[in-house]
Amino acid sequence: MANPTNNSEPPNVDSQTNNKRRRKKSIVWEHFTIETIDAGCTRARCMQCKKSFAYISGSKLAGTSHLKRHIALGICPVSRNHEKSGQIVPFTPLPIKVSQDVNAVPRKRVKSSTSGSTSFSFYQDCRRQDIAKMVIMHEYPLTITECPAFLNCVKSLQPEFPILSVEAVERDCVGLYRRERQTLLNLVSSIRGQVNLSLDMWATDQSVGYVIITGQFIDDDWKLHRMVLSVILLPFPDSETAFNHALLSCVADWNLETKLLAVTLDETFANKAVRKNVRHLLSVKNPLILNGKFLIGSCYARVLCHLAQDALGVISETVKKVRDSVKYVVTVKSCLDRFNDLRIQLQVPSAKSLVLDDQSQWNTTYHMLVAACELKEVFSCLDTFDSNYRISITLDEWKHVEILCTFLKLLLDAADILTGPTYPTANAFFHEAWKIQLELRNASVSDDAFIRQLTRSMYERFNKYWKDCFLVFSIAVVMDPRFKMKLVEFSFTRIYGEDADHWIIDVSNGVHELFLDYVVQMLPPPTFVVNGNDGFLKPEIRQEEEDEETILHCEIVKTEADENELFLSTSDELSDFDVYISGISNHQNTKLELDQYLEESVLPRMQEFDVLGWWKSNRKKYPTLSKMASDILSIPVSTKFQDSVFDMKCKKIDRYRCSLKPSTFEALVCAKDWLQNGISDHSSDLSPSISPKSVVKTHL
Repeated sequence: MANPTNNSEPPNVDSQTNNKRRRKKSIVWEHFTIETIDAGCTRARCMQCKKSFAYISGSKLAGTSHLKRHIALGICPVSRNHEKSGQIVPFTPLPIKVSQDVNAVPRKRVKSSTSGSTSFSFYQDCRRQDIAKMVIMHEYPLTITECPAFLNCVKSLQPEFPILSVEAVERDCVGLYRRERQTLLNLVSSIRGQVNLSLDMWATDQSVGYVIITGQFIDDDWKLHRMVLSVILLPFPDSETAFNHALLSCVADWNLETKLLAVTLDETFANKAVRKNVRHLLSVKNPLILNGKFLIGSCYARVLCHLAQDALGVISETVKKVRDSVKYVVTVKSCLDRFNDLRIQLQVPSAKSLVLDDQSQWNTTYHMLVAACELKEVFSCLDTFDSNYRISITLDEWKHVEILCTFLKLLLDAADILTGPTYPTANAFFHEAWKIQLELRNASVSDDAFIRQLTRSMYERFNKYWKDCFLVFSIAVVMDPRFKMKLVEFSFTRIYGEDADHWIIDVSNGVHELFLDYVVQMLPPPTFVVNGNDGFLKPEIRQEEEDEETILHCEIVKTEADENELFLSTSDELSDFDVYISGISNHQNTKLELDQYLEESVLPRMQEFDVLGWWKSNRKKYPTLSKMASDILSIPVSTKFQDSVFDMKCKKIDRYRCSLKPSTFEALVCAKDWLQNGISDHSSDLSPSISPKSVVKTHL
């Protein structure tokens, strides 16, 4: 046998009879080499796994279909390993061209296989989905697929991949949105608890706005979810009823007519009239829960932003001096070198670096001021080493900046709980809110005139917010077994002193009133259903222990009454009373649940505590109270996303996105939020209908 020869191009076999054979053009030859075994046998060898395949044997040509399958279907182990490790495999399947090779040597006709074209179609669909996700996640314009740079990149990876039109990309993005929406709708429909909503406004250069409605709820596995549900165009955002229409649209689209509990607004766009309209809507949608009074009229993050603006505005001139000083140092390398040399000579212990702030983010201004304060000695001497530096900041002004930073730090700590990887439950906000109320209340009556001047407007603003929201904050922290009513009593005593009693009583009454509302909700109504041509209803109560639900069983009893006459049995005048007693007998223990919970000792305070995990473990001990805790702990206090917690201005939509259809813009915004939160991982097998265990069943 002759030694195999390695050649990158297919040889011309049997040249005497096939002088006109065309050059091989199949893409498989980018992955295979030809080996001539002997005069009548030629084989193809994979460049990656080195496996040998039949190609030409005598006058028979094996073709390239099996070679394509080896690479395209992941049969090649080396190619498969590269794909798993994230490395790019240059080969991608293409439609098979049957007439690619013309051979003079007669050969047997082989029925063409469609596996290659099917593989390519599947590959193309997957890559289109990847492009749709890329556009959504990175907020690229839909026209990116027509950009020359993008086309060059795609062509270098797969020359045969078709160019996608803007309309095709839009269809792919909307299709992905609809699939994810159905998954989320199934999840929302399956939960037994309530859903809370928050409304935020995004501005445009036009006279329209978009309201972003975010839903927050706890599922049956006690996991907190926060998802954008709707993005609705407001042609007249200044209208007092615009937000009502948007809210009603969202409630109808997501089947929340019986699930809505609380709504959180932003005072930037929600004036008194808007809040009044939404409050009335809330009381109509859910009259049993504190008569629909769960309306938070101000966004927590926005209130903190306004407080920071108030504080910075008091000494705005001094802040500008510090900013100009920092700008002078950090923008010119020679100035920065001189500043660092002077810093070393003065042996200033601070390790902070000067960074110019972003005036649209108040937390960056705080960090700039803190770093400048620690380096104030260097700034004070800089004019002696640099004659071009002519900014003078007095010692009193530095002192004022330090006091300002003290209060900004208080606000920063309160805002940081919104910037974590997961959104916090409602109980976490009470700790920061009552500390701000206490510190600003004390500072507003301080002996220091500057502190009084700095905090007067801050206290007035936050005190108004505290009066509107303290009940929601307090009820939420009562649902934390580490604190219960004890922290409310402790903090209110610190804030109000001798006047704390009526504040504490208000919280206690609110908790008990809310709990009684839940007790009433869990009682099955005496519903009677007719299932017969004549007769009367004979009610009977039975209990299914496994579902822990009361089943109202109505049985038709034949009588001699008229065909259309229906009446209750009069054999016992107190039979209805017996039904009522039977219905509530299984719920008598719920009257003691709240008192039992509050009387038990608080848990040891620990930093890492899973309050939802605790309620999940104790839901059988407190069946009614746990439902109440699930709803209360999922109330959203802020309307802002994590990336806009410190924004000084409302978010503004760019001109390109304003040009999109409202439905497309909604699809892009919602789909990005759902992909980031991995909603598909949460409910892969949920039915769109409500779980049968989540309702009181009536058997006929």
